[in-house]
Amino acid sequence: MRVLLFDPFHGAAGDMITGALLAVGADRDLVAKAMGSLVADPVFSEVDRAGIRAVRVETRAGSHARTLDEVLARIREGDAPPEAIDIAVQVFKRLAAAEEKVHGEHPHFHEVGADDAIADVVGACTALVSLKVEAVAVLPVLLGGGTGTGSHGTFPVPPPATLNILTGTRIRSRLGSLEDGELCTPTGAALLAEFATISPEDLGEMTVLANGYGAGTGNPHHVPNVLRAVLIEAQASAGKTGQDAVDILETNVDDISGEVLADVIGRLMEAGARDASVIPCIMKKGRSGHLIRVIAGPETSRALARILARELGTLGVRCIPSVHRFIADRTIELVAVEMCGIRRKMPVKCAWMDGECYSIKAEFDPARDLAGEAGIPVREVTRIIEETAREFFRKNHGEKMS
Repeated sequence: MRVLLFDPFHGAAGDMITGALLAVGADRDLVAKAMGSLVADPVFSEVDRAGIRAVRVETRAGSHARTLDEVLARIREGDAPPEAIDIAVQVFKRLAAAEEKVHGEHPHFHEVGADDAIADVVGACTALVSLKVEAVAVLPVLLGGGTGTGSHGTFPVPPPATLNILTGTRIRSRLGSLEDGELCTPTGAALLAEFATISPEDLGEMTVLANGYGAGTGNPHHVPNVLRAVLIEAQASAGKTGQDAVDILETNVDDISGEVLADVIGRLMEAGARDASVIPCIMKKGRSGHLIRVIAGPETSRALARILARELGTLGVRCIPSVHRFIADRTIELVAVEMCGIRRKMPVKCAWMDGECYSIKAEFDPARDLAGEAGIPVREVTRIIEETAREFFRKNHGEKMS
């Protein structure tokens, strides 16, 4: 499986993402044509960032406040591949939703509605499409810290809009120091959130095909202000089962509300748990309680046990170490679907055993987004995606379906 892996160890912005994709092999002429159709012809150059050579993207565009409808109309007028335009539209819808959560309903974009933001988004989407990858994963993104300034004055870093964009996505993040300032912009966060289709943990053994760096505007001497992109071939051979070693963490509680339990499950998943569940049980003296069970990699089990103890007030967490589990080979496939006039490539997770694909499941987050856009129940969207995937495999690949 051909996969693009982003490593935003020093944040992400629209120009950095476009530059990283160009550095890893995206079609420069196609990207320049798409960006130039919206603003002036961009300038691509190679620069040095603390000893690392990186591609710098300059849009040479001005600033202009626009409504969301005006932004989307401008994008659709661009000379870019239709799939890139569709992705760019979704990116700006993410941005609009995040801005409204912060400011309430407002008529105009400011920074993210400017010509340079539009060109960066369309350029990044065009670059991604030209690479013809089957999946995208994003390593934890450094958000920065301290404060910044914008059209609304001084704001805390990370900006509220950036946090809103990352909420509920598969992308993990970490804070920086007060001196960092803004390292991940709302535009950068929206692009990464829209691009991501799998988690880095889903990747097994891999072969590196190419790697490259996109340059940020600043050039601090102590750290390379770049975004790394890695093009890889993930090992996804169907028909073999593997083994994996995990730790199982357990604790019993009888005085915790359902709201707190739900919050703890969310915190555990955000902190790297493979899975977490709450099981009703009868405890000593006939008291009703819950068994919290967490599946964790050995490298994260200690941190997850601390979360359980801190959030639940439990006096002890049982750890069953190095439990071996048999796992099927898994691949992420993109399947073209159409519903309510909307065409989209949707990711599905396929499980393989003895040469047969025995399970197909639509990835929930993209399906939920499409359901909201199409105005139909998400269960109907997942059903259509999965049926389309099964039919596609039968017709085009002759895959055996169990």
